[in-house]
Amino acid sequence: MPTLSELLAKAIQGRNPLIYLWSSEEDRVTRVIREVAGDSIPVHAWSCTAGFEGRDGGDSDRDPVTALQTVLAEKEPAYFILKDLAAFMDQPRVIRSLRELYYDAGTEAIGRFVFILTPELVIPEGLKKELHLVDVSPPHEDEIGAEIARIGSLYPGVSLPADHYDDVMLALKGLTLSEIGHILHRVLQVKTDDKAAMLDEIFDEKERIVKKSGYLEFVPPRWDIQHIGGLQHLKDWLTKRQGIFSREALAAGVPMPKGLLVMGVSGCGKSLAVKVISALWHVPLFRLDMNLVFSGMYGSPEEAFHKALKQVEAVAPAILWIDEIENSLGLEENALRIDSHIFSAFLTWMQEKSPLVFIAATANRINALPAEIIRKGRFDQIFFVDLPSDTERRQIIRIHLELNGGDPKDFDMELLTVMTEGW
Repeated sequence: MPTLSELLAKAIQGRNPLIYLWSSEEDRVTRVIREVAGDSIPVHAWSCTAGFEGRDGGDSDRDPVTALQTVLAEKEPAYFILKDLAAFMDQPRVIRSLRELYYDAGTEAIGRFVFILTPELVIPEGLKKELHLVDVSPPHEDEIGAEIARIGSLYPGVSLPADHYDDVMLALKGLTLSEIGHILHRVLQVKTDDKAAMLDEIFDEKERIVKKSGYLEFVPPRWDIQHIGGLQHLKDWLTKRQGIFSREALAAGVPMPKGLLVMGVSGCGKSLAVKVISALWHVPLFRLDMNLVFSGMYGSPEEAFHKALKQVEAVAPAILWIDEIENSLGLEENALRIDSHIFSAFLTWMQEKSPLVFIAATANRINALPAEIIRKGRFDQIFFVDLPSDTERRQIIRIHLELNGGDPKDFDMELLTVMTEGW
């Protein structure tokens, strides 16, 4: 994936005079623009509260149309960063000024470029052909490493243990540099060398991020795989892939697993099996509440679903849990009709999604699942969960007796196994 500086360089090489930077990382993006500009090209930043930095132009300087006309009057090479201009793009004079900037530059080598920096994607119809959109990705690994070194230099005598570095680096992917800084300050002030505690801090930050969406729920990694009775094939499959979400695996080009589908009888451990993946793989788990997606509280279901998928990708590596997938994607009982476009959008996303997002889906009614979702290739593996066998029931009873302080030797395990047949 190209870095932000590479994307900006390509846009400049293509002589796109209006570059729309969709990002909430104002400091990071501004710093990269200044690095691309170097020492030879001046960089001027503008906001509606301060006007152009470094000069006092009064109230008129804070007016977006006046600011754009100031840029238009500039005929020497220069970069202009216009912050939050998207909020004014419903004004005809702003749209007209931007179009004049675009056509004034044309394909001539003026060297004047306007960077519209905003956390919102608001592009009016009248500017869709003129604006060059750059969807700014989260910080690259090199940027994360530099931030770790920078924050670490503020705490002499405290450092991130070398054997924790790779796991912490991978867990920090998807966060902004500011969020990474907050986490590192907390971790380094506590002076802990416990990797689990460090990862918990990162997961807590990701939990706070997704909570803002409203329809994504963070599921804490509280369940151990040893607390599952039976389901040995499923547990073996998960254990063999325990180290797959690592920097070594990514660097070696190891194919990342896409996801798994667990279907079968209700109440037989499907949800618990999904919950243990987070603790086993040290990857945060987020449950998508499709009831809220379809509620209309967050816009159309299709729009809310798209935002949810983008949000999960933004905090990757992550596990996305879709519970009762046969109901969640707008399918009818007989799977012959789909009530929304969500199902087709989900199938497309599964093919194109980030490799660092793992999908864990559960289903109770196999007959309600269309062939498209269960064919080989959508999920890496499909598991069927049936009523537990005699051996599995003994394991389950033993686990719960021990969790509640009991000694299995004090109980008639054979009798309990017989009495719970069919449970």
